[in-house]
Amino acid sequence: MIKRLARSVREYKWAALGSPLCMIGEVTMEVLIPLVLRELLRQGITPGYMPAVWKYGGLLALCALCSLLFGVASAFFAAYASTGFARNLRHDMFAKVQTFDFRNIDKFSTSSIVTRLTSDVATLQMTFQMSIRMIFRTPVMVVMALILAFDISPKLSLIYCIVLPLLAVGLISLIRLVHPIFEKVFKTYDRLNNVVQENVHGVRVVKSFVRQEKEMEKFNDTSDAIYKFFTKAERIMAFNNPLMQFAIYTTIIALSFLGAKLVVGGELDAESLATMFTYTSQILMGLMMMSMVFVMFTMSREPMRRAYEILTEEPALKNPENPITEVKDGSIDFENVSFRYSETAGRNALDKINLYIPAGATVGILGSTGASKSTLVQLIPRLYDATEGSLKVGGVDVRDYDIHALRDQVAMVLQKNTLFSGTIRDNLRWGKPDATDEEMEHACKLSCAHDFITSFPDGYDTQIEQGGTNVSGGQKQRLCIARALIKKPKILILDDSTSAVDTRTDALIRKAFKEEIPGTTKLIIAQRVASVQDADMIVVLDGGKIVAVGQHDDLLQTSEIYKEVYDSQVKGGEE
Repeated sequence: MIKRLARSVREYKWAALGSPLCMIGEVTMEVLIPLVLRELLRQGITPGYMPAVWKYGGLLALCALCSLLFGVASAFFAAYASTGFARNLRHDMFAKVQTFDFRNIDKFSTSSIVTRLTSDVATLQMTFQMSIRMIFRTPVMVVMALILAFDISPKLSLIYCIVLPLLAVGLISLIRLVHPIFEKVFKTYDRLNNVVQENVHGVRVVKSFVRQEKEMEKFNDTSDAIYKFFTKAERIMAFNNPLMQFAIYTTIIALSFLGAKLVVGGELDAESLATMFTYTSQILMGLMMMSMVFVMFTMSREPMRRAYEILTEEPALKNPENPITEVKDGSIDFENVSFRYSETAGRNALDKINLYIPAGATVGILGSTGASKSTLVQLIPRLYDATEGSLKVGGVDVRDYDIHALRDQVAMVLQKNTLFSGTIRDNLRWGKPDATDEEMEHACKLSCAHDFITSFPDGYDTQIEQGGTNVSGGQKQRLCIARALIKKPKILILDDSTSAVDTRTDALIRKAFKEEIPGTTKLIIAQRVASVQDADMIVVLDGGKIVAVGQHDDLLQTSEIYKEVYDSQVKGGEE
């Protein structure tokens, strides 16, 4: 897992390596300072020999200056490398999300992906910055200080062999207790982001139903859960500092007691004992810093796992080895197609679909809510793969196409399509980045959007707010239709995308389709019979199965479902 995340360091490797190297230089200087200080006391201050004072005093100042410079350089490299790592990791995760198909997106909630790309990455950045400094500083400090301490007095240094293992056991116990709590914290963060996202996105609904207090209550409950988890974790980790202090002062007391005996017995001089105290402080303070790194690692284990899940998630839909890059025409052929959303699903969403649609045909699709109308058309651009059977476009199985080439020839307009922040012109060019003004105007005229666009003071340069909240539902749908038409696709799918426009505008759009894009295969999912009654073919779905196929007049005679829908809409259900 760490190896996979480390790939995001990339061009910042030099800084990531420079920080621990400079840290080693800083630690080396810090370890040498007590030795220089001991010689200063022995040869200069105690006998009152000034040349030795100047010599070792200057050397002491030089070591301190070098330690400062190495420390500053290490901090700079660590900050530079960690911010670069976070940027690359965020980029890698977002790029991976862009490759996900609908099955992958169904696996991760939107709020969870947002949390992983924001707060999780921030936690990993902090951990990375601390680790490349402290994870090298502490071992080097402890090892060098222990070597020099044993060189000064092997007897006194045996105290470390008792204290350090006990300290390690205590730290490991704390980490094992606190890690499950942090797992719950980050899952609760997902819930919190979901609450915020839903509330902000549906703020108009919240206010219209006067649900502010209930939403605040839901937010506060989730926020309080995070507070409680963090409080519980911090209570446990609060034992870290007392444990370190206990180890430090126990060691100092033991050194004082045993060191005094050695000094009195002539086995150790006072200057060496003072040096041992300095090394004790360095060793135990180094371990305290390591304990802080352990805390950060404990907190970041769950974000690491969550980031790793995104980076290693494999899209269920992949290109074949030698994909076909050209779609011949817009013909569609369902051959005994069945589909279910997951292996654990109780039944098929689509069951044994057999349907042939010639290129250029206009097909209406009707059915009750839950009849799998949207599921049927989502198989065409290969947003999902059929579980059984074969679906062909242009005479070729969709699984043999290059995914981008196939989707470039299939334009979908959904009932709840999305407009992005930017100008109307920017949104239209999603369909074709190099579209000319004439092409945009022509597409907008076909979708009956040109008139309302030109009524705005800024026309096609009118700013669209995020999600298209500053235009009406009908205007949004017409802009989305125009965006799809600019692609000049071989297949155009309208998934109940004229539900927010009036019947006259609906009729004008269908008339424009018939006259202007006769070669494009048009699939129209609708709730209104009037939207599809002039279609070349009408498909009636019920329970994921095709129960009737034909033209309007024929279906009135042969399909009870179609006749019932027609009567309820046209005759008001009088019969």
